[in-house]
Amino acid sequence: MPGHEVTSSVGHRDGSDVPPSQTSILPKSQASQVADGHLREGAQSAQPAPKPTRRHTTLLRYLARRLVLTVVLLFGMTLVTFALTNLVPGDPVAAALGQRAADDPAIVTQFRAQYGLDKPLPQQYLAYLVRLVHLDLGTSWQTHNPVAADLAKAIPATMEIAIPTIVTAAVIGLAFGAISAYRRGKITDQVLRLVSLIGISVPTFWMSILVFYVFYYRLGLFPGSGRLTPGVAAPPPRTGLYTIDALLAGDMRTFVDAAAHLAMPMMVLTLYTLGLLTRFSRAAFLEVLGQDFVRTAKAKGLPGRVVFFRYVLRAAAVPILTIAGLAFGSLLSGTVLVESIFGWPGLGSYAYKAASKLDLLGVMGVSLFVGVIYLGINLVVDVLYGFIDPRVKVG
Repeated sequence: MPGHEVTSSVGHRDGSDVPPSQTSILPKSQASQVADGHLREGAQSAQPAPKPTRRHTTLLRYLARRLVLTVVLLFGMTLVTFALTNLVPGDPVAAALGQRAADDPAIVTQFRAQYGLDKPLPQQYLAYLVRLVHLDLGTSWQTHNPVAADLAKAIPATMEIAIPTIVTAAVIGLAFGAISAYRRGKITDQVLRLVSLIGISVPTFWMSILVFYVFYYRLGLFPGSGRLTPGVAAPPPRTGLYTIDALLAGDMRTFVDAAAHLAMPMMVLTLYTLGLLTRFSRAAFLEVLGQDFVRTAKAKGLPGRVVFFRYVLRAAAVPILTIAGLAFGSLLSGTVLVESIFGWPGLGSYAYKAASKLDLLGVMGVSLFVGVIYLGINLVVDVLYGFIDPRVKVG
């Protein structure tokens, strides 16, 4: 027909093609518009999707705000620690050198001038901040070594206990919490709740003494205090963790000895952390199991394993992650009593000796490290919230 065009497979506006069996007769102008629209939609669909930069930008802004907040909090921590340490009654000269040296005016004058104690307190604090900007933590009064060097020896010793402890406690605690929640009110639940109650109720110093007495003194299953048996040489330092360094050096004798010394303090700390994680994970799992989406998943006939790992565990991960982060921070900050009983030269032992000797710079170095640890762990946990639970928005 004049002025018309027969189109057999012209695309619709919605992107679909007109079947050949449904041939339509359209005016030329309308047919060209339909074809042009189809081509434009095809070109748009071929273009790559825009990159999701908004979430990344939000995350970067959040991290920048947290970094500024971290600096402010660390500044406040150094100020409070400095003030409290100087308010403690006692003579740092007598604590560091002994009473006989403190009775000698010449020694006292030299000691105070060497460590800047003869200056006013505000000037002492400003001098400490200036050194801190240059990553200089000062010199310890008790060891006469740089505080950074002392911490470099104490921190790996504490990490060698903290890392395997939190991993073991987290794996077993999650399993115990899930079993206890799924078998609520049954004998298995009662036994696991009793074990967790013992773990968090018994003082760690008493449990340390009991473990030391039974496994070392009575049974002789594990060696005594320290990180290595006297006569066993330390492995070449790479990470500061004797077990890892011994494996890297291929020294199995040192590895076995270091692992044996690690067993008892790790046993004590694992029992406490295990009890804590078991009780919190049980409560989190019970709360999620009562939600409608879990009952719906079960009603659809999904396997129990799928329901647990896909729905229950992910929904309960936020409170469990919170308490696990706090427990890990507590382990990394040093456990004074456990390290003292087992003679473990970690951060807790160093902090105790620095406090007993009124070592201001040593105490402030430990406080600064503990503050960094807790702030860093809280930041990591907060960021993980957004990946675990989509309802949580970071930033």
